Amino acid sequence: MTLPALAVGAHAAWAASAAPGQAVGWPEVRLLDGKTWGPAQAAGRIAVVVFWSTTCPFCRRHNQHLEKLYRIADPQHLAVLGVARESDAVQVQRHAHQQGYSFPITLDHAAMAAALSPRRLIPLTVTVDRQGRLLQVIPGEMTEEDVMGLLKLVPQAGRT
Repeated sequence: MTLPALAVGAHAAWAASAAPGQAVGWPEVRLLDGKTWGPAQAAGRIAVVVFWSTTCPFCRRHNQHLEKLYRIADPQHLAVLGVARESDAVQVQRHAHQQGYSFPITLDHAAMAAALSPRRLIPLTVTVDRQGRLLQVIPGEMTEEDVMGLLKLVPQAGRT
């Protein structure tokens, strides 16, 4: 018996979360648009992953800053992923549309948490370097200045 690809990716992610400086075992996760996101999308790029919820007012403000970062950063050097801690895809899609989020979003929070951080605090921002090593786990809402400061991690700050 074979498991569906999504289940295999999620199962593979259940290794212990990476500690700062350690390699991240990226799971393959399904995005709201039906595409997948995983090691290939993170390879060679800084990754910024934010765990959030549609009911969290702090997340709403935080994600507006994340959206700005996503729009101005060079996608060849920076990958952004939102991880919604919900199970209702329609609700999350509606919320993302209403808020103007265009960054990729997954509901596969268990797999991503297993790979990045078991902390359940939201928003929770995780950064991973271009070699796939965990840089930092930042708890709580970040200011626009702090989120935009993540651009210093990428070799080129603007989209081409």
